Amino acid sequence: MAHSQLTAAEALAAWLEHLAHERRLSANTLEAYGRIGKLYLSFLERHRGGPQRLADLGTITAAEVRAHLAERRSGDRPLAARSISQTLSAIRAFHNFLDRRCATPAPQLALVRGPRIKPSLPRPVSEDHARGLMQEPQADPDAEPWEAARDRAVLTLLYGCGLRISEGLSLTRADAPLPETLRIVGKGGKTRLSPVLPAVRDAVDAYLALQPFALAPSDLLFRARRGGPLSPRHVQATVQRLRGRLGLPPTATPHALRHSFATHLLGAGADLRSIQELLGHASLSTTQKYTAVDSARLLDAYSAAHPRA
Repeated sequence: MAHSQLTAAEALAAWLEHLAHERRLSANTLEAYGRIGKLYLSFLERHRGGPQRLADLGTITAAEVRAHLAERRSGDRPLAARSISQTLSAIRAFHNFLDRRCATPAPQLALVRGPRIKPSLPRPVSEDHARGLMQEPQADPDAEPWEAARDRAVLTLLYGCGLRISEGLSLTRADAPLPETLRIVGKGGKTRLSPVLPAVRDAVDAYLALQPFALAPSDLLFRARRGGPLSPRHVQATVQRLRGRLGLPPTATPHALRHSFATHLLGAGADLRSIQELLGHASLSTTQKYTAVDSARLLDAYSAAHPRA
């Protein structure tokens, strides 16, 4: 079909296919972009009084985009400033694709500015708190010993290797016993190498020795109570229960263990470029946030200890 004959919905589908097969974005990111795109096209249909075609998307005005963002910010489920910024970023990416691949630029979009957002810093937990999360006895009193060993292994893996939940739960039976270096496939299908500490390997070995299921090499390593794959929600609920027992703040989440991995490495003298590679960050600027966290901890310690502070 010629580009000029595409409907707006078909143009959106082509963009999402490009993101999935050429950019290799994660399923969660694709779902978010698809949702943003559908809401955007739905607004245009209502605002303009009918279904839109590809050519119509090239006539989008700055006022229309601002009206859509205002609607998203004040609807039944209003978006925060950061989510509005992400929505605008997705709309820009969609129109950039239409410009490059379909010769349909939208010049007015350059006039739209997103909300100002105060950069947020990662919120790691302290080394003692990270150790407590990994060493605390089972959070669920009804759990079997193998389940407690599994939860301990997952949390040790997230902290010891700096993994995202999805990365840790994507390991298969063939990955264990863990080698000295794990090959991790992260966001966008990017591969990185992560050294494995003996404590991480021991925790996974302890889980394997107790877990009751016969797993094929291609089966996911971490299993739920009834034998299915362990879900990210279970890991989040486990940490929620543990932080209640340990008196930790709500910011103590599974992802905070990844932040802690980076912050504690930085505090021990690791250089930013190495931490960037270990975390799989595409940009060094993302990793640089951890320098602000480390500086903030230093100032907090100074304020607490200095007699004149």
